[in-house]
Amino acid sequence: MNKVILMGRLTRDPEVRYSQGERSMAIAKYTLAIDRRKTQQNSDPGADFINCVAFDRAGEFAEKYFRQGLRVLISGHLQTGSYTNKDGQKVYTTDVIVESQEFADSRRDGSGAGSRGSKDDDFMNIPDNVEDEGLPFN
Repeated sequence: MNKVILMGRLTRDPEVRYSQGERSMAIAKYTLAIDRRKTQQNSDPGADFINCVAFDRAGEFAEKYFRQGLRVLISGHLQTGSYTNKDGQKVYTTDVIVESQEFADSRRDGSGAGSRGSKDDDFMNIPDNVEDEGLPFN
Protein backbone atom coordinates (compact mmCIF):
# COMPACT_ATOMS: atom_id res chain seq x y z
CA MET A 1 0.00 0.00 0.00
CA ASN A 2 1.28 3.47 -0.88
CA LYS A 3 -0.74 6.14 0.97
CA VAL A 4 0.43 9.46 2.41
CA ILE A 5 -1.54 11.90 4.58
CA LEU A 6 0.12 15.19 5.49
CA MET A 7 -0.77 18.48 7.12
CA GLY A 8 1.54 21.43 6.84
CA ARG A 9 2.00 24.97 5.62
CA LEU A 10 2.86 26.02 2.09
CA THR A 11 6.39 27.39 1.89
CA ARG A 12 5.45 29.58 -1.09
CA ASP A 13 2.65 30.02 -3.63
CA PRO A 14 2.18 26.97 -5.88
CA GLU A 15 4.11 26.92 -9.15
CA VAL A 16 1.60 26.09 -11.90
CA ARG A 17 2.11 25.23 -15.54
CA TYR A 18 -0.19 23.71 -18.12
CA SER A 19 0.56 20.63 -20.20
CA GLN A 20 0.54 20.79 -23.98
CA GLY A 21 -1.55 18.67 -26.27
CA GLU A 22 -5.16 17.91 -27.06
CA ARG A 23 -6.30 18.19 -23.45
CA SER A 24 -4.38 20.84 -21.52
CA MET A 25 -4.01 20.04 -17.82
CA ALA A 26 -2.86 22.13 -14.83
CA ILE A 27 0.18 20.83 -12.97
CA ALA A 28 0.73 22.54 -9.62
CA LYS A 29 3.90 21.99 -7.62
CA TYR A 30 4.22 23.14 -4.04
CA THR A 31 6.17 22.34 -0.91
CA LEU A 32 4.68 21.69 2.51
CA ALA A 33 6.62 22.42 5.70
CA ILE A 34 5.72 19.71 8.20
CA ASP A 35 6.74 20.35 11.80
CA ARG A 36 8.58 17.49 13.46
CA ARG A 37 7.32 16.25 16.80
CA LYS A 38 8.94 17.75 19.90
CA THR A 39 10.60 15.32 22.27
CA GLN A 40 12.18 15.73 25.67
CA GLN A 41 15.62 15.37 24.07
CA ASN A 42 14.91 17.74 21.19
CA SER A 43 13.16 20.96 22.14
CA ASP A 44 13.58 22.48 18.64
CA PRO A 45 12.88 19.59 16.23
CA GLY A 46 12.64 21.62 13.00
CA ALA A 47 10.57 20.69 9.96
CA ASP A 48 10.53 18.44 6.92
CA PHE A 49 9.89 19.95 3.50
CA ILE A 50 7.79 17.70 1.29
CA ASN A 51 7.37 18.27 -2.46
CA CYS A 52 3.80 17.81 -3.70
CA VAL A 53 2.35 17.68 -7.23
CA ALA A 54 -1.36 18.19 -8.01
CA PHE A 55 -2.72 17.47 -11.48
CA ASP A 56 -5.76 18.66 -13.44
CA ARG A 57 -8.62 20.01 -11.28
CA ALA A 58 -6.58 19.64 -8.09
CA GLY A 59 -3.86 21.72 -9.75
CA GLU A 60 -6.38 24.39 -10.76
CA PHE A 61 -7.74 24.44 -7.19
CA ALA A 62 -4.23 24.90 -5.78
CA GLU A 63 -3.52 27.70 -8.25
CA LYS A 64 -6.72 29.53 -7.35
CA TYR A 65 -6.82 29.13 -3.55
CA PHE A 66 -3.45 28.10 -2.11
CA ARG A 67 -1.04 30.78 -0.90
CA GLN A 68 2.20 30.84 1.05
CA GLY A 69 1.68 30.16 4.77
CA LEU A 70 -1.72 28.48 4.33
CA ARG A 71 -2.12 25.25 6.31
CA VAL A 72 -3.49 22.43 4.17
CA LEU A 73 -4.29 18.75 4.57
CA ILE A 74 -3.45 16.47 1.65
CA SER A 75 -3.60 12.79 0.86
CA GLY A 76 -1.95 11.01 -1.99
CA HIS A 77 0.83 8.56 -2.78
CA LEU A 78 4.62 8.68 -2.99
CA GLN A 79 6.31 8.61 -6.36
CA THR A 80 10.06 8.35 -6.83
CA GLY A 81 12.04 9.14 -9.92
CA SER A 82 15.42 10.20 -11.20
CA TYR A 83 17.02 12.28 -13.91
CA THR A 84 20.50 13.28 -15.02
CA ASN A 85 21.26 16.96 -14.47
CA LYS A 86 23.32 19.17 -16.79
CA ASP A 87 26.53 18.17 -14.95
CA GLY A 88 25.88 14.50 -15.73
CA GLN A 89 25.00 13.61 -12.14
CA LYS A 90 22.01 11.41 -11.36
CA VAL A 91 19.42 13.19 -9.17
CA TYR A 92 16.79 11.20 -7.27
CA THR A 93 13.37 12.68 -6.52
CA THR A 94 10.52 11.87 -4.16
CA ASP A 95 7.15 13.61 -4.55
CA VAL A 96 3.69 13.20 -3.11
CA ILE A 97 1.16 12.92 -5.95
CA VAL A 98 -1.91 14.66 -4.54
CA GLU A 99 -5.20 12.76 -4.70
CA SER A 100 -7.16 15.09 -2.40
CA GLN A 101 -6.43 18.38 -0.68
CA GLU A 102 -8.31 20.72 1.59
CA PHE A 103 -7.86 23.67 3.90
CA ALA A 104 -6.77 22.89 7.45
CA ASP A 105 -7.39 26.42 8.76
CA SER A 106 -10.75 28.06 9.26
CA ARG A 107 -11.66 31.59 8.28
CA ARG A 108 -11.32 32.53 11.95
CA ASP A 109 -7.63 31.65 11.82
CA GLY A 110 -7.05 34.48 9.38
CA SER A 111 -6.27 32.33 6.35
CA GLY A 112 -8.98 34.11 4.40
CA ALA A 113 -9.60 31.00 2.32
CA GLY A 114 -11.91 29.09 4.64
CA SER A 115 -12.51 25.38 4.67
CA ARG A 116 -14.02 23.75 1.61
CA GLY A 117 -17.32 22.20 2.54
CA SER A 118 -16.75 21.95 6.30
CA LYS A 119 -17.54 23.87 9.46
CA ASP A 120 -15.02 26.30 10.95
CA ASP A 121 -14.43 24.11 14.00
CA ASP A 122 -13.52 20.82 12.28
CA PHE A 123 -10.02 20.93 13.79
CA MET A 124 -9.61 21.10 17.54
CA ASN A 125 -7.04 23.54 18.92
CA ILE A 126 -4.87 21.79 21.49
CA PRO A 127 -3.13 24.00 24.07
CA ASP A 128 0.68 23.97 24.07
CA ASN A 129 0.86 22.67 27.65
CA VAL A 130 -0.88 19.34 26.84
CA GLU A 131 1.50 16.37 26.89
CA ASP A 132 1.71 14.30 23.67
CA GLU A 133 1.15 11.03 25.56
CA GLY A 134 -2.50 11.97 26.16
CA LEU A 135 -3.26 12.50 22.47
CA PRO A 136 -4.38 9.87 19.97
CA PHE A 137 -2.11 8.70 17.11
CA ASN A 138 1.20 8.91 18.97
